[in-house]
Amino acid sequence: MTIRLRRKSLLASIALILILGSCMFAAHPAPAQTSVTSAESEWRQDLEAWRTRRSQEIDSPAGPLTLIGLEWLKPGANSIGAAPDNQIQVHAEVPGHIGLFTVSGKSVQLLAIGDGFPMDLAVNGQSAREGPLVMDGPKPSVITWRGLSMTVLNRGDRFAVRINNSDSPARSGFHGLNWYPADPQLSVEATWSPFTPPHTEAIPTGLGTTLNLPAPGQAEFTLGDQKLVLEPVLESSNSQTLFFILSDATGKDSTYVGGRYLHAPFPSNGLDKPGKLILDFNRLENPACAYTANAGCPQPPERNRLPASIEAGEKRYTP
Repeated sequence: MTIRLRRKSLLASIALILILGSCMFAAHPAPAQTSVTSAESEWRQDLEAWRTRRSQEIDSPAGPLTLIGLEWLKPGANSIGAAPDNQIQVHAEVPGHIGLFTVSGKSVQLLAIGDGFPMDLAVNGQSAREGPLVMDGPKPSVITWRGLSMTVLNRGDRFAVRINNSDSPARSGFHGLNWYPADPQLSVEATWSPFTPPHTEAIPTGLGTTLNLPAPGQAEFTLGDQKLVLEPVLESSNSQTLFFILSDATGKDSTYVGGRYLHAPFPSNGLDKPGKLILDFNRLENPACAYTANAGCPQPPERNRLPASIEAGEKRYTP
């Protein structure tokens, strides 16, 4: 059963304006109508602009449609290239042997094979040279060859190489995203309750690993006759938004079965005090795993698996 929202929505105030306007119509008919039209029009314009940016992000040269590989590295040398004798075979039009990712303890080096690196191979935009790779921090080493890019990821006590190809067939065949119709009533006001003290939430991923992320509090809201709670996490120490990883009943037939994501502004009084925030479910988005089998996405924790059907936001992607 599809759950419809009560008037705790982004435009709840608009309903009040309409009521007041009907009482004062003779004296002030135009301002009330103008206010309603302007508020909803601005909301729709903002949502449409966000959806356009979202589509561009999916179709970008580094978007999920270009992710053609996510391979674990073994201790020692890991050869990579198009040739079948590599430990990591790249299924794209790239050199037969690109190089070696050599794992030693907590470091990974890029080394050449035979006569050196292929022409045009670069690291961070400069001609490739042998040496250690940066894996942590905001600027990890990016290895490129024409449309191919590779980044080594540190996943606790293991390393993986992420491989993107901007010329991938999946990207070439991209024909846009699928959305539910925009609905202002599917933007709800939630009550924020901080955790004292904040705790760490164990978030499972599609790689079989766990992300331990800060959980500052919970958001309570109403859908139909149900009071529901979602617990967001922070993606990093300098996050400016709350990150909700959730699933709902639409995953059975119309949205991505692995759940969806929602980013929301911080509550009105900050993270450490009770307050209010808006959860606009029209901005629910698919994880990268909805577009490629080579991603390892965060998955909804048990308490964020909602029984309600939220017919809003991004639908299941169909290539």
